[in-house]
Amino acid sequence: MASKFLLIAQREYLSRVRKKAFIVLTLAVPLLLAVFGFIIAKMASSDNDTTDVIEVRDDSGLGVASRLVSTPQLRFETTTGTLADAKKGFQKAKHDGLVYLPAGLDVEKPVGVQFFGKGNISLKKQGAVESALNKAFSDLKMQKSGLTQDQLDRLRSKVDLQAVSLDETGKEANSNALATSGMSYALALAIYMFIFIYGVQIMRGVGEEKSSRIMEVMLSSVKPFDLMMGKIVGIAAVGLTQFLLWGVLSFGVSSVVMPLLTGKDKPKTEVAAGTTAAGATAVVVADDDEPRSAGAQFDKSLESQKQQPVMTGRFKAFEMLAALPLGTILFGFIVYFLGGYLLYGALFGAVGAAVDDQTDTQQFMFPITMPLILSYIVGVSVILRNPDGPVAFWMSMFPLTSPIAMVIRLPFGVPMWQLALSIFLLILGFLGTVWVAARIYRVGILMYGKKVTYKELGKWMFYKG
Repeated sequence: MASKFLLIAQREYLSRVRKKAFIVLTLAVPLLLAVFGFIIAKMASSDNDTTDVIEVRDDSGLGVASRLVSTPQLRFETTTGTLADAKKGFQKAKHDGLVYLPAGLDVEKPVGVQFFGKGNISLKKQGAVESALNKAFSDLKMQKSGLTQDQLDRLRSKVDLQAVSLDETGKEANSNALATSGMSYALALAIYMFIFIYGVQIMRGVGEEKSSRIMEVMLSSVKPFDLMMGKIVGIAAVGLTQFLLWGVLSFGVSSVVMPLLTGKDKPKTEVAAGTTAAGATAVVVADDDEPRSAGAQFDKSLESQKQQPVMTGRFKAFEMLAALPLGTILFGFIVYFLGGYLLYGALFGAVGAAVDDQTDTQQFMFPITMPLILSYIVGVSVILRNPDGPVAFWMSMFPLTSPIAMVIRLPFGVPMWQLALSIFLLILGFLGTVWVAARIYRVGILMYGKKVTYKELGKWMFYKG
């Protein structure tokens, strides 16, 4: 029995990896991803290099227009005349927007400011203009209250919060939310794609063999259960081979090809300075949008450079990854990667055996894939924000959703009893799913010319023999 099972798995594996399509796809995907990533990065950088010109018509009498600070991405130009004249000039000019500040604006509640654009205005552009206006009105309020920028800086407090992960043994490790969330998203996406891509291959492979009547010959010497499991394991081996090659080739492309395309990384020093209308001292806008005096900011940057070693982007990435529970993540990913595929692969195989026409698979595909799609959507929208909440816990226990829900939680740290319970329930779910799929498979694989319903599938599960 075992030898026949292995022979079927070997046949499925070799027949697929020897195809030209498999070889071409395996070699081309990492290179295409690198090229697309390079193109997207170039497009994003070129978009940041453009400068939007915004005309400003100020009838408020508060001098707001003179307080709007231009940036490399946004430049403000004051216009004269009436609002109608400003609109006509804006429509003729190749500018990107027109801001109108009406008369009678209240500094405390500036209501009625309008932003005109050619066509629909993007969120990025609107947000940038709003940010500049908010800063201008904040300067007016500060001037009205008699405070200076230095006094305001001294009143503000900025807490440098260091996140530390504390495990059950009391061991401390640095915690990085960005690295943790990125790892969770990548693992969930890998399992989601793997189950969908290769699960559908199982369904189509069974359907093709059924329609060509090859199954009638094979079943004369092999049991239906061995045939189904051999096909599932064989295609799983194909998928693992392809994912492994993609990982090795992607690393090679990122290490060799990408530096040649992008050039060596060079440290960049960015200084953004601007002056107010009253001729105040230049300020530097930090990443947190809090204005600070240029001298203080420069001194702080020099001090930080002396205290901290220079670290490239790759070393920073390794440092962030080292803070994660990599052993638990790797173990859990392999278990849920294989367990989720085997669970869903059996169901996909049962669907392929139950129908004659591939168009009929849609009615059975939806209830199978719905838990998978739901776990991915809820995972990236809910579980990532609260990995220890009740939704995350119960979805990581239910076998149909745990392959994605639990791998999202793993980088954040999961109690061992929850991980063990989830794996135990996943194994039970896999065994139950295989039993159901095998009962459907053994009848449906030889059933031709009959429209299958859910009621009919229920009857097949309890046929004797």
